Amino acid sequence: MTSLTQTIIDRLQTLPLQRQQQVLATLEDEDLLSNISPAELHALSAIALSPPLQTQLSDLLDRNSENQLSPEELTHLDRILEQVDQLNLLKARARYTLDHFRKANLA
Repeated sequence: MTSLTQTIIDRLQTLPLQRQQQVLATLEDEDLLSNISPAELHALSAIALSPPLQTQLSDLLDRNSENQLSPEELTHLDRILEQVDQLNLLKARARYTLDHFRKANLA
């Protein structure tokens, strides 16, 4: 066992049992963005598409609803929507992490 690991274990053992359980739950939760500061988590939770990309997306969605997109434009729309999905997942994880840290008094 490395000295860092031993130091962490030693410090963890000094905490009350309930707090130890909270810390361990945080370490085991794969959805938490635990290596990001609270300020960065707040920034991530508020992130949005750039205005030019949002304009492109709106245009492509409007034209798609009227079946006016070329195959290349449909591919481009799919890529943007995939980016939006990834962005929304990241924002949700940031909010989830902030909420978890707030409940555990870590942030």
